[in-house]
Amino acid sequence: MKKRIYSVLVENRSGVLCKVAGLFSRRCFNIDSLAVGETDDPTTSCMTIVSSADDRTIEQIEKQLNKKLDVIKVKTFEEQQCYTRELMLMKVKYNKNNRREIMEQCELMHAEIVDVSKHFMMIQICAAPEMIRQMIQLFASISIVEIARTGTLALSKCAENDD
Repeated sequence: MKKRIYSVLVENRSGVLCKVAGLFSRRCFNIDSLAVGETDDPTTSCMTIVSSADDRTIEQIEKQLNKKLDVIKVKTFEEQQCYTRELMLMKVKYNKNNRREIMEQCELMHAEIVDVSKHFMMIQICAAPEMIRQMIQLFASISIVEIARTGTLALSKCAENDD
């Protein structure tokens, strides 16, 4: 199974997300991550879809996406062809024994403590998806209370021939 990232420029209209998600569900294609946001042009949105599949299925997904009327452009990336980022907010329960360790781990991972109460801390990190997974594993031994994550966002690496 290969992981593929699709950057799909679509018309910013209601129902487009449903149509694209329906394409995946009807054909039993898996979506690992999905993030959608308006671009600099309010009439278009960019969907970043991460999917794991074999070569044949990856090709089918791209062909099916290109057939959709609301789809303007589809770019397909392998992970090494682009930069990916994800945002995560994580609430952890802390005590006087692990407080310092949590703060050190946050500094090490370039995460930020954005809220603190008597027993809880909220941590924010914006990083590559692998770093997000690593941070979750790192904090698994500490009491994770709640996690909220965005989907993966991706842009192709800068090149001199970019238009």
